[in-house]
Amino acid sequence: MALDYISLRAVSAVVQTGSFEKAARLLNVTPSAISQRVKALEERLGTALIIRGAPCVATEKGAWLCRHMETVGMLESELFSHLPTLADPLSPSARVTLHIATNADSLATWFLTAASAFSRDAPHLLNIAVDDQDHTAEWLQQGRVLAAVTSLEAPISGCRRTPLGALRYRATASADFVERYFDGGMTPSAFAQAPALTFNQKDRLQSRWLRQALGEDPVCPTHWLPSTQSFVEASLSGMGWGMNPEILVAEHLASGRLVELIPDRPLDVPLFWQINRLAADQLTTLTRAVVDTARGVLHAPS
Repeated sequence: MALDYISLRAVSAVVQTGSFEKAARLLNVTPSAISQRVKALEERLGTALIIRGAPCVATEKGAWLCRHMETVGMLESELFSHLPTLADPLSPSARVTLHIATNADSLATWFLTAASAFSRDAPHLLNIAVDDQDHTAEWLQQGRVLAAVTSLEAPISGCRRTPLGALRYRATASADFVERYFDGGMTPSAFAQAPALTFNQKDRLQSRWLRQALGEDPVCPTHWLPSTQSFVEASLSGMGWGMNPEILVAEHLASGRLVELIPDRPLDVPLFWQINRLAADQLTTLTRAVVDTARGVLHAPS
């Protein structure tokens, strides 16, 4: 079956822009033409590629096609840079959007620096998705992204893996909070009463640290707070205790605005950069920016 790249570009444009109307403007055609191309390709493949809504999003099969179009777009961009006369002067020059996944704490501490360094000279745009570091690998396995920062050490099938270093966390709270809840010491019974801060249902950092520090994992009452910066603010305000990236709380610890619950008991989370092999050679500058930035900030794995 020959690939219909005109229809594939229509699908990719709808997913990228979130609507048939914006996709039509991007490709300089009518919304009716976009609709017909998408419908024809769905009928040909016998499966839905786009979930119509506000915004329109890709189905699992549609996402695979969009990632293929990202790879094609990168290859075309490289080819046209060497052979510019091959490019159709009447065809709209849409920039390729690269889909990448990272964890929120990396995005808040170092990943944005790497992304900015890459985007300064690269012709591509970035769509950065956020998930727990233990789950970003699933985005790669499902074909939803081309690369990811993940805690998964095992190489993902079809990907290249590069160690980045460990993001160090400190269990921190305000001095007032420690006085209120841990006057009798850092005991399991005290932690069972002291409100913790939890990012979301996937966040297991508090449990991992408790098992490492205490040898057990008491069930803690928790505030749900899906924001890295809000974790720090909530800790400062005495709302709860949380696992905060050392990079973000170092000054607060030095000034005494925050205290470490158990001194010198950090939790190191090793991180890895995994990138689709088909895209890796075209994205060496992205990998270099990620690796160089990470290794200048993260700790060597213990």
